[in-house]
Order: sequence, then C-alpha cells, then structure tokens
Amino acid sequence: MNPPRATQINITVVGTGYVGLSLAVLLAKQHAVTALDIDAQRVETLRQKRSPIQDELIEQALASQQLHLTATTEPTSAYAHADFVIVATPTDYDPTTNRFNTATVDHVIEEALRLAPKAWVVIKSTIPVGYTEARRKALGTDRILFSPEFLREGKALYDNLHPSRIVVSPVCEASSRFAQLLAQAAQRPDVEVLTMPCTEAEAVKLFSNTYLAMRVAFFNELDTYAATHGLQTLDIVRGVCLDPRIGNHYNNPSFGYGGYCLPKDTKQLLANYRDVPQNLIQAIVEANTTRKDFIADEVIARQPRRVGIYRLIMKEGSDNFRESSIQGVMKRIKAKGIEVILYEPALKQNEFFHSRVEHNLDRFKADVDLILTNRRSAELADVAHKVYTRDLFGQD
Repeated sequence: MNPPRATQINITVVGTGYVGLSLAVLLAKQHAVTALDIDAQRVETLRQKRSPIQDELIEQALASQQLHLTATTEPTSAYAHADFVIVATPTDYDPTTNRFNTATVDHVIEEALRLAPKAWVVIKSTIPVGYTEARRKALGTDRILFSPEFLREGKALYDNLHPSRIVVSPVCEASSRFAQLLAQAAQRPDVEVLTMPCTEAEAVKLFSNTYLAMRVAFFNELDTYAATHGLQTLDIVRGVCLDPRIGNHYNNPSFGYGGYCLPKDTKQLLANYRDVPQNLIQAIVEANTTRKDFIADEVIARQPRRVGIYRLIMKEGSDNFRESSIQGVMKRIKAKGIEVILYEPALKQNEFFHSRVEHNLDRFKADVDLILTNRRSAELADVAHKVYTRDLFGQD
C-alpha cells in the first residue's frame, strides 16, 4: 500500500462482493481503504492483487493501478482509523419472516460503532424500508447513514465510475461528505446527487429494482403470448419499443428475472405493502413463477431424453448464478423425470443438485438432445438445431 496523503480519508469496506469490492477499488484511488471480510481466501486473493469476483475493470485496477488498498480478516485493525465504514454484506430474503435477513448488517453496524465510535457507518446493503431509522433509534445514534447501490453484476466498477445517480441519506453534513467522495471518484462530472430521509432512500432502491423486474416480466409475457399463438416476438418487440416513451432497452425475453437483487427486492417490497392496497407488485412477483412454468412446459412438450443446461450464470461477464432463472426451469424439468446435464465453467464440482456437471463442452453437446440457454452463445453455433432459448438480441 502506498503511504496515505494528508487529504486522504480512511475508509473501511466490510464485505468484498461486487458491491463492496467495487467501492473499495473506486475509493482506493484517492483514499486509504481497508477491505474487511470473514473469508480468508478472498482476503489473500486481494493481497495478491487479484479479484475474487468476475469484473473486468476491477481485475485490471487491482493488477495495474496504484491503489491505497489493504485487505484483512481482523476487525480491530480494520476499524482502527476509519472515518467512514461502508457495510456491504449480503441480505438474503427470508420467506419465513417475509423480510430480508439483516443479521450480518446488524452485526457489522454494532461492531463498527464499538470499534470505531467516531466513524460514520454507511449501509450499502439492500435493506427493508424503515430499517435505518429503526437501527438509529434502537442503538441511540445518528452515525448510521444509508446509500443505495445501483450496480450490475460484472460491471460494478464501471457503474460506480459512471453512476446514474448518487443517493444518500439522511439530509446531513456527513451524507453530503460521503456523496462527495463517490462523486469525486466518478468519471461522470454531471452526476446528480440526491439527499433525502433514510426511509425514502430505502424505498428508492426497492422500487427501482421492482420496476426493472416488472419490465422483464412484461416482455417475457409478451413473448409467452407470441409463442403460444405462433407469432414472431421480434416483430412485436421492435414495433412496441420504437415508441420513445417505452424505449428500446431492457426488452430481451429471458427465462425470468434472477440474480442477487431482483427476486429478493421484489419480495421485500411486496412484504412492505402488507397494509397497503396493491395489485401490481404481487403480479410482478408471481409473473416470474409463471414464466418459469411456461418455459419448462415448452421444453417438456418436446419430449427430450436428456436436456443440457448451458451456463447457470445470469449474464455475460458475471460469475454469479444465485437465483438464476434457469435453475427454476431445471428443477421443473427434473421433476418430470427428464435427465439434466450441466455445462458451467464456474462450477468446479462434478455434480450440482444431483445433476452431472460436464466440464468438456464437446462432450456436453454430444450427450444431450436439447440444450437450454438463457442467452445465445457462439459456442453453440454448431449445434443450433439443439438449442432452446427465448433470446432475441444476444445480449443481457
């Protein structure tokens, strides 16, 4: 690590997933950043200037740029001189409680306030509406801030360098300082900065992702209609999207929405609507299940003997396949007694949920009579007659 300059701020980032690591790299160009993670292997990877996640810009920055970045598993040293502590730990949706499991966030907040009592704790994890104010009140402190992230897997550092907007809460001097850190590190000089109360900022995050999920669901249901009636989806999508009010983006049919954010964020927002009249939010959540049912029925109707799943990942340039929609389709097919084989380079094991993982692409192609892929790939061009996909544009 290079010695810090007098103008540098000491920042501790807790969690080295795509949110935390992209922020750590972004801010370490100008400030002293310590990345704290409980995973010793991830920390050692960072110490070797390699990225534990797949993100091309992060990999390049770690390998070639001068960053004021250290990595550790030791909380005491990580928090020692922190001016800001950024919380970027995961919050999975718990269907039993109908809300995010915020246990890791709770732990980090309390640990940071104890070990760095003068630091401002900035939550970057996705949390329920009302969480931040509840924590501030329960812990008797105003040193907890919230700033939602709007990042894509595999392009997280790019999105931090070119943010659509920067949202921080509550309205206070510390929030403005943190927003300035993000804005100064970005390469977009005209980025709009919004400061607002914490609960409104939490709502911005959940409503943003639920709108995106709604758009995915809309074009998927358009495709379901077209497929059911023997129509050309591409013609309809092009005609619809030339309306500038709709726009030609986020309109490529898929097997459903998945990944880190959309499934859990839509369910959390629906849970927040418990005492509020609604129809649309419920429909967005249910539409994803309906789409997977339709895709599975389409595959089963072809009476394949053995189905190949080409890639579990959600999108190109990402190594994440948590909650990927193709897994839901796979489970439905297997429930009908159809054998499934997977090809996924991100998997090192030979079995995934009792299905064989084939590491050789040529053998994978030869061993199956139907290949499911959420997105087209040039690797499958020679077996195009075996491929089933709803992808129109060959992009995310």
